[in-house]
Amino acid sequence: MSEKATFRSSGGVRGWYGRQSTVVRSAVILVALVLAYLLPYAGDVPVIGPQIVTEGIDWPSALFNMSYYVLLALGLNVVVGYAGLLDLGYVGFFAVGAYGTALLTSPDSLIYKQTGWAWLAAVPVALALTMLAGLILGWPTLRLRGDYLAIVTLGFAEIIRIVATSTTTLRGDRGFASIPHPPGSWGGNPIFGVTDAVPYFWLGLTVIIVVILGVRNLDRSRVGRSWLAIREDEEAAEIMGVRTIKYKLWAFAIGAFIGGLGGVLFSGEQSFINSQTFVLQFSILVLAGVVMGGSGNMAGAILGGALISYIPDRLRGISVGDTDLYEYRFALFGAVIILIMVLRPQGLIPSRRRAMELKDREKEVAPQ
Repeated sequence: MSEKATFRSSGGVRGWYGRQSTVVRSAVILVALVLAYLLPYAGDVPVIGPQIVTEGIDWPSALFNMSYYVLLALGLNVVVGYAGLLDLGYVGFFAVGAYGTALLTSPDSLIYKQTGWAWLAAVPVALALTMLAGLILGWPTLRLRGDYLAIVTLGFAEIIRIVATSTTTLRGDRGFASIPHPPGSWGGNPIFGVTDAVPYFWLGLTVIIVVILGVRNLDRSRVGRSWLAIREDEEAAEIMGVRTIKYKLWAFAIGAFIGGLGGVLFSGEQSFINSQTFVLQFSILVLAGVVMGGSGNMAGAILGGALISYIPDRLRGISVGDTDLYEYRFALFGAVIILIMVLRPQGLIPSRRRAMELKDREKEVAPQ
């Protein structure tokens, strides 16, 4: 039975969705998009709203935080989930996108004082820099696999953090202030201000939708099939004619581009960045979200990215006795990850292909 036929005949929400007509599926997607854009007003829903909105941080800001975490998870899912390349330094691309924007637009930057870049003009340049960083990281590491690749990518992120800390151009802990917000006005007032995070969430959600469409098309193209072959057996893929070097570079560059998008949105909303913003645990957290949600599946990456942002923010302001739960957020989050990995090792929303592979391997190792 083919994968598509298995998907249509399977139970659950995905099985039901696969059996519907194109009109019904389009209507479901439309309703989901409308509900997603209405999320900032979820707190006004009786009974449900107070249970899900955050207390220690305003709800729209928490949603925006989720949006750039989801972007990072989608980008890392391309590298880890599709191409099977273990990357522990993904925060480096996030940093390149943020610093690229800051260098071109912040009044604290020497480059801005000489050229005076606008935000919209700086964004493509910052994204091009992140893709270049992905190629620079990918080219010398193409023959490395597994733990060795993880160590190299980890070193890449640490190099960027140390350079940002020690060089005067990147201003270390002082960082860059007054990074401009995205442009636009309504009724004489700026759309992207400092008091309302709802427009930032809508912008982030729109970018996520565009990224999903692009990555989905890549996954179903020759590029996606090549990534699958590389992930399953790189040597066999090369023997069968897959240009592994080319497609691994594609994975690094596209993953870097999406990570850079997250950095651009983050710097535009925060209006300040410094070297302490981009720590190692950021990469580990995003990787945990991808694995927890379901590596190789966009829906799983979205869910995992949203959870790693939402869980700590939801714990803000919640106390049990004299204990502030936010102080133990990483311990609680670690316990959640352990529980999920024990009970559902394939992730919360696993890739259909990966789920079938795991099922076949269970049959292979089962006692006769």
